[in-house]
Amino acid sequence: MHDFLPFAYFQNQFVPFEKANISIATHALHYGTAAFGGLRGIPNPENPEQVLLFRLDRHCKRLSLSAKFLHHDLPADKIQQIIIDFVKKNKPTKPFYIRPLVYSSGLGIAPRLHNIEKDFFVYGLEMGEYLSADGISCRISSWYRQEDRSFPLRGKISAAYITSALAKTEAVESGFDEAILMNSQGKVCEATGMNIFIVRNGQLITPGFEQDILEGITRDSVIKVAQDLGITVIERAVDKTELFIADEVFLCGTAAKISPVNRIENYSLPQERPITDKLREKITAITLNQDPKYKDWVFIIDLN
Repeated sequence: MHDFLPFAYFQNQFVPFEKANISIATHALHYGTAAFGGLRGIPNPENPEQVLLFRLDRHCKRLSLSAKFLHHDLPADKIQQIIIDFVKKNKPTKPFYIRPLVYSSGLGIAPRLHNIEKDFFVYGLEMGEYLSADGISCRISSWYRQEDRSFPLRGKISAAYITSALAKTEAVESGFDEAILMNSQGKVCEATGMNIFIVRNGQLITPGFEQDILEGITRDSVIKVAQDLGITVIERAVDKTELFIADEVFLCGTAAKISPVNRIENYSLPQERPITDKLREKITAITLNQDPKYKDWVFIIDLN
């Protein structure tokens, strides 16, 4: 049972969450013609009358760009203002997750992006830990990540997540917590909703954008923080065998934050994770607005 925030933004107004309903004939429901975002919010530990949002501007920019793939003009500044108003309307008192979604709202039956209405909604729910902070187990999925030549992978398009759903269920039903997907070239790509990093010989390594990954905002944050800490970061293709002999492996994303990996398939990974721990501690402090150097990453909303 999810604890949804009481109000949603739906059809250009704020309504009670349970009133924000779409038709069963909605185009996006049938064809996946939608794009979404996701960002976390937390009450400010220093001031309960404020809410902190991590990298709000980047999230709004990415969703605006995703909307372009749907042939829809949704400016980032409009998304941002709606999210700010949404938070003020709901006045959340616990850590929460915001889900904005742009979609083809028309009731047409033909798969298309032209000559069909588009709409935008926002809802939220309380959210604690998405994955265990103590570490997780992963399997290599039998499902492969789509290719950019056949799918707009730089957008967070809802239809893409059928692969994530297949891989996640396959992993859980075979005794693992999460799945790691390969791309069509057989290189490591990402997890079902997270980017992946490995540590080898003190260097932080992650698949580059040319490996059909999502342009993750938490991924970008980890890279910048690591570089500021003097850690060498390398973006390149990663082979499957490197996962098994890595010094550290972790997943990162808005929901997952930074999740260390204990085991991949039947290979156990070292329990000492100095770089992962250092990055997780730093990112956590930043999201709590406790690091002056990264204050521009934290958007503060006054609830009164």
